Amino acid sequence: MTDAQISSRATPSRNRTIVLVGTQKGLFRLESDRNRRQWTLEGPHLAGYEVLHAWLHPHLAGVGYAAIRHEIWGAHLYRTRDGGRNWEPLHAIPEYPPERHQGNLKAIWHLAPGLPGEPETLYAGIDPAGLFLSRDSGTSWQGVDSLNFHPTRTTWEPAKGGFSLHSIHHCPTAPERLYAAVSAGGVYRSDNAGGDWYPINKGVRAENLPTGYAESGHNIHRLVVHPVNPDRLYRQCYNGVYRSDDGGLAWTEITEGLPSDFGYALATEDGNPDAVWVIPIDSNHLRTAPGGRLRVFRSADGGRSWIPLTEGLPQQHAYVTVLREALCLDRQSPVGAYFGTSSGHVFASSNHGESWQCIAEFLPRVLSVTVSTEHTA
Repeated sequence: MTDAQISSRATPSRNRTIVLVGTQKGLFRLESDRNRRQWTLEGPHLAGYEVLHAWLHPHLAGVGYAAIRHEIWGAHLYRTRDGGRNWEPLHAIPEYPPERHQGNLKAIWHLAPGLPGEPETLYAGIDPAGLFLSRDSGTSWQGVDSLNFHPTRTTWEPAKGGFSLHSIHHCPTAPERLYAAVSAGGVYRSDNAGGDWYPINKGVRAENLPTGYAESGHNIHRLVVHPVNPDRLYRQCYNGVYRSDDGGLAWTEITEGLPSDFGYALATEDGNPDAVWVIPIDSNHLRTAPGGRLRVFRSADGGRSWIPLTEGLPQQHAYVTVLREALCLDRQSPVGAYFGTSSGHVFASSNHGESWQCIAEFLPRVLSVTVSTEHTA
């Protein structure tokens, strides 16, 4: 049965919300109805593996992918066809051929789908930093050499968390445009579907570099591109949060009003390019919630002002971290928000962050959280 046939089986009758939680010791699946109040927890699936990124396909019902890593068995990809309840390994992995001398594959950090009309297209970002493309649902992979061997690659270097390419975005409203981020290398953009790339880091502090500002070499933690307006970008860097209104050609720092300029987690709302959410981290040294207070910050004006969202979240002695892939928003109304912590707790809000509930606790360290809304018969 093909993926296209799978996507046509369901007859919409009711909504369910599914949250996939990747942890250091496996994958957990949370499910709720459209009210997003009562949750059931399943797992661990892929037990014993680090699940760095896992999601259900936005264009194929029930299909999803997971990037996993094991200290002994290495990095692999898995696929589900039943909404995350069962997983099967894919035999091919995105990696440099031996003659390229980029080093052995250490991790697959990020997976991204293609455009809505390309359900079999997948992108992968790996360590050592590289972008890879599959046109056959992960059966085979090829490197995007125009980026992987870019003339500025000599300025890239490993960050503390590894040498990864992450935050891959293919824009439905600008189908020739692609974005990708490298830690530490910066953000790159293509205007011809990956044929050519150029760095877009103007105006961004790079305190990891001797010059402070540079064309490339930046230690970026996460890049978000608005799905409707591909000119609106947000980035969380080693130093500062930034917004771009012109597709990354120029950046404005929007850190003022936040308790720290350091962090990983960043998200934007599908229906509002001016809405941006962050979860700051104290510093590159401590790497825990500032002041031991677990706070989500939301802006409705593109980062010009920030509101702390705290109801239901621990406000003392919460020395936890929220990682790059561990915050996400759904597409419902009001917007739902979900994040996981280094202590293994998963928090959810069904009312635009005004209040939070803990929907899973004492899981292994959370590495990624993704949400999807599906129709079931």
